[in-house]
Amino acid sequence: MPKESSPFINNTDNDKGNLYDGKNMALFEEEMDSNPMVSSLLNKLANYTNLTQGVKEHEEADDDEGPSPALGTLIGVYLPCLQNILGVILFLRLTWIVGTAGIMESLAIVVMTCSCTMLTAISMSAIATNGVVPAGGSYYMISRSLGPEFGGAVGLCFYLGTTFAGSMYILGTIEILLTYIVPSAAIFKAEKKEDEAEALLNNMRVYGTCCLTLMSLVVFVGVKYVNKLALVFLACVILSILAIYAGVIKTAFEPFFVCQIICLLGNRTLQNHNFDQCLKTMEVDNVTVTTKLWSLFCDSPDLNATCNEYFTLNNVTVIQGIPGLTSGVIRDNIWGDYGPNGMLVENKHQASEPAADTSQDIYMPYVANDITTFFTLLVGIYFPSVTGIMAGSNRSGDLRDAQKSIPIGTIMAIATTTFIYISSVILFGACIEGVVLRDKFGDSVKGNLVIGILAWPSPWVIVIGSFFSCCGAGLQSLTGAPRLLQAIARDGIVPFLQVFGHGKANGEPTWALLLTGGICEIGILIASLDAVAPILSMFFLMCYLFVNLACALQTLLRTPNWRPRFKFYHWALSFLGASLCLSLMFISSWYYALVAMLIAGCIYKYIEYRGAEKEWGDGINGLSLNAARYALIRLEEAPPHTKNWRPQMLLLLNLDSDHAVKHPRLLSFCTQLKAGKGLTIVGSVLEGTYMTKEAEVKKAEQNIKSSMTTERTKGFCHVVASSNLRDGFSHLIQTAGLGGMKHNTVLMAWPGTWKQSNDPVSWKNFIAQDIYSSSFLSVPSTETGTIDVWWVVHDGGLLMLLPFLLRQHKVWRKCKMRIFTVANMDDNSIQMKKDLQMFLYHLRLDAEVEVVEMHDSDISAFTYEKTLVMEQRSQMLKQMQLSRTEREREAQLIHDRNTASHAALNDKADAGPDRVHMTWTKDKFLTERNRNRAEANMGVRDIFNMKPNQSNVRRMHTAVKLNEVVVNKSQGAHLVLLNMPGPPKNRGGDENYMEFLEVLLEGLNRVLLVRGGGREVITIYS
Repeated sequence: MPKESSPFINNTDNDKGNLYDGKNMALFEEEMDSNPMVSSLLNKLANYTNLTQGVKEHEEADDDEGPSPALGTLIGVYLPCLQNILGVILFLRLTWIVGTAGIMESLAIVVMTCSCTMLTAISMSAIATNGVVPAGGSYYMISRSLGPEFGGAVGLCFYLGTTFAGSMYILGTIEILLTYIVPSAAIFKAEKKEDEAEALLNNMRVYGTCCLTLMSLVVFVGVKYVNKLALVFLACVILSILAIYAGVIKTAFEPFFVCQIICLLGNRTLQNHNFDQCLKTMEVDNVTVTTKLWSLFCDSPDLNATCNEYFTLNNVTVIQGIPGLTSGVIRDNIWGDYGPNGMLVENKHQASEPAADTSQDIYMPYVANDITTFFTLLVGIYFPSVTGIMAGSNRSGDLRDAQKSIPIGTIMAIATTTFIYISSVILFGACIEGVVLRDKFGDSVKGNLVIGILAWPSPWVIVIGSFFSCCGAGLQSLTGAPRLLQAIARDGIVPFLQVFGHGKANGEPTWALLLTGGICEIGILIASLDAVAPILSMFFLMCYLFVNLACALQTLLRTPNWRPRFKFYHWALSFLGASLCLSLMFISSWYYALVAMLIAGCIYKYIEYRGAEKEWGDGINGLSLNAARYALIRLEEAPPHTKNWRPQMLLLLNLDSDHAVKHPRLLSFCTQLKAGKGLTIVGSVLEGTYMTKEAEVKKAEQNIKSSMTTERTKGFCHVVASSNLRDGFSHLIQTAGLGGMKHNTVLMAWPGTWKQSNDPVSWKNFIAQDIYSSSFLSVPSTETGTIDVWWVVHDGGLLMLLPFLLRQHKVWRKCKMRIFTVANMDDNSIQMKKDLQMFLYHLRLDAEVEVVEMHDSDISAFTYEKTLVMEQRSQMLKQMQLSRTEREREAQLIHDRNTASHAALNDKADAGPDRVHMTWTKDKFLTERNRNRAEANMGVRDIFNMKPNQSNVRRMHTAVKLNEVVVNKSQGAHLVLLNMPGPPKNRGGDENYMEFLEVLLEGLNRVLLVRGGGREVITIYS
């Protein structure tokens, strides 16, 4: 580009080497360093990647062919959700739930749980389409919508849910392996029937631990193999479901194509493991012989053996296990059949003769309940079968268009699985005999998987398919849970989790995998699928609850950033989903629900107090702003009643040259003074303009906030820059606070060096503001003594209220309160004490009362002399001020001379007759200096000849006498509260006023000077 040439552009030598680029945007060239051009901004957005650093490193290390292709809705969301939702509960427990709860109640369970996940998916879709969702999925959405406290609590709950899901899938894998594939592989074998349950649990623990170790090694060695096997596991799930539907259709045309015989003794279902024929006796070569079934109930195989009473009274019958769709068995399975642990599975429509002695039933080969069954338990066991709806949002980093794919894919997956579950409940109830449905482990069908005997072409399709499905789901959980924990740890909101943010060089979360394996082992040691399922139900339900709350909150607050592309949501649906989640938590298991909420609450409080502060623009902050606005508007309607009055503090701090707080302990005293409640605004003033002092103002605010944190003072910080300190403090007092949340009490430090200070600004500021102020000398840590209140004048009761509030704090709690009041000679001291005691009684204040009499006495020579010295000092200060003015004028004369000579050299030709070169001429300066010196000499002579003002003498007399009384009574007190005398109406007496206060406080260690505004702040009424 050619160089810009124009007679209007002044090209200096420094610019000759630079091309004048971007002349169209020259008006904005100074902003280019901090504010980018729109073109460069759009370029950055186009190249944006939403993979976390660890994931990117992992992808680069493991994938040599480059980044994986962007996934669409089907592969990226729909199928992963389908794989995660359909799983172990469908294959191992759904038939048992249908048999136990009946078709109607099972449908109610399915509709409730699926409605919960559908409403959650709608809320999740709205959140997911409200901007880019980086990898991290559900945790990212919740934390950025509800803030770090809720985000961390719910994120860890979701992590625990995913980890326990891994336990559940591993237990399901082992249950299929040991019960249906290779029962002979069991290490622990039961010698007696009653020991079978314990032996199964021990086998599950041993094999589950081995399986967990193996899966963890696979995840540690190579996650990419797990991801590549995901399609194989998904194919197993789909083939298994298709086999079930094929079997159901087959039973409609060939009702008895599955020849599965169920043996009943009376109306009781028998375990068909140790006998081949459902007969008591049989004819062999015209000889009646006993069968294997006989030997199970009798003490010998002989026909005259002693047998179980129920076995003797009832006959053995055979029924078809899978009667088929057209058999009408659906009528028998409409309603449930709940019962206690050990209850026998019976066919209610079969005739039976009860036995008198049932004590031996538990040792007989009957099919019985292994746990106590009831509706709410089944809800908790079933709910994990509808979880997994977050699988699509967890893969948001791999999606081509996450904002389009997540809503469509997730909602379609939930609709598909809901159809599968509802149809399965109806078809199972319509095809399978009730006693078989209630047989959890398939003991009545020779130990086969109940859902497997319905499948076509072979039961092994379901057994193998469900085995690999559970394996795949377990691997996916062990892959996803550590990454979720790593994302939480890298966010830095939970300090003790920092170590789990690290991993291998390629970003693999090694430490997080170890912790996940340890927690997963806890679930495996529980060993029961039915006991683990409700635990993970709680954590998932809590996660879904907060997803719904996040959506409802953002919708109701109408935050400007809430613009989801998914439009089919409403806050009422989100609230309904949240209510349903909360209801299901307590329906499933109220004690697990309380434990889960307690864990989440503890994590929330931990993050609140110890976690890193994050500002994510979350909905909780928006809710706080709305609530604060509403409260402030309500407070503005009327001033607070006397009963609600409490000190709202404005603490004016002095800063040193490094902008650090000079008196940090004043902050902790401020907290003590208002008993930890109410408003605290900490303010200070820097001299100068904000344009030049902006950096220093921010530094001062940071220093004050740091001191507030150290002293555990909660409140707000406000530092202003002003042309002078006096105006700055005045502006601060007038403008601090907002609406009804304004300060009503000002706390200041006593200007201890006011006598030594050449600049009177500090103590003049104190006098200017002291109609609102309190002054304090030092702050204790813990005290056990007395707080003495010297009540001289009544100015609204603030003097009485402050010691009461101080004693609410642990520092002053052990101190006793004493109230002194001053009586003149014509006052009745005894009556005053009684009246004061009655007044304190009505105020509900515990304090000792003492009336001090101040006798009229002549003004002492000491007082006279002290007043004279004070006035002489004031006069000398004025003379010193005159001398300073003289020096300033002399400096100005020198400056003007230099300026005039410089101007004469440069502009000699332009000097006109009316031009003035200097402010002060030499003659004028000499005349003025001689006059000032004469006045100063006259003033010095007057100082030594002056007589004190009678008004000042009387005031000094009061200060001296009152000081004597206070020191006599309260020298040993830990804190003295005293009425602050009013400031002089004539500002010429400022120095004298400070001297009076100094005399009043002489000899006292710790004093709080209080001056009320006259408004009553304490009342005797309730």
